[in-house]
Amino acid sequence: MSFDPSTLVYDNKGLIPCIAQQEGTGEVLMMAWMNADAVAKTLETGKVTYWSRSRQAFWIKGETSGHTQALVDLRVDCDRDCLLAIVRQEGPACHTNRRSCFYTSVVEAEEVELMKPMV
Repeated sequence: MSFDPSTLVYDNKGLIPCIAQQEGTGEVLMMAWMNADAVAKTLETGKVTYWSRSRQAFWIKGETSGHTQALVDLRVDCDRDCLLAIVRQEGPACHTNRRSCFYTSVVEAEEVELMKPMV
């Protein structure tokens, strides 16, 4: 069965959320947006490619920072409106130089920083 990115359910801006998860550990690294072309490019190249809403352009994860994401598996949720990219992350995933973008916890109504930037 051949996969067609146009069969996914996109929002009114033509975007779909994609969660990046580390291969092997299941660690949730980040969430970013893709459009149909970004999904196709990711599958074609094996380099996870997102759509930047602020720049209105494609960005290949790690293209400038060197903190790349190699695609291991791309999964579609049951409603076809969210993607899960199982990746092989090199270096930090977050632009703040942390391993994960999810480094803040809310505990008893207070924000707690769970991890420092990587050196």
